Amino acid sequence: MHKHILIPTDGSDLSKNAVRYGMSLANAVNAKVTGITVTQPFRVYSTNAEMLTDTPDSYMQRMAGVAAERLEQVKAAAPAGVTCDAVHVEHEHPFQAIIDTAKERGCDLIVMASHGRRGIAAVVLGSETVKVLTHSAIPVLVVRS
Repeated sequence: MHKHILIPTDGSDLSKNAVRYGMSLANAVNAKVTGITVTQPFRVYSTNAEMLTDTPDSYMQRMAGVAAERLEQVKAAAPAGVTCDAVHVEHEHPFQAIIDTAKERGCDLIVMASHGRRGIAAVVLGSETVKVLTHSAIPVLVVRS
């Protein structure tokens, strides 16, 4: 059975559901957990409104705070007896950071949230979940709300 579960979070309600589910699964199978959150590097040219008002330093500081908050929520969700590590990764492609971290840490399952989009929005915008499903050799369990 599973011994090490990677649980990505972006702080959304959907990913909080996946965190709870992943922690319950880890508790049931006596697995350890690594929580991960991924932030993208600062870009001078961006369509992300948050980057347009930041300097590189202020963006990095803000993202470090956001990541710490997200990962603290993951750690707080760990039931007694479940070992939980947390990692913040900065990467241009969050799906790749998730896959790379799972490989590097020896995870044998990734538990993550469905993006929640339907129809054309799902096709046009894509999702990190779909990308992880498409590119990961490690099994992925998708939690729907």
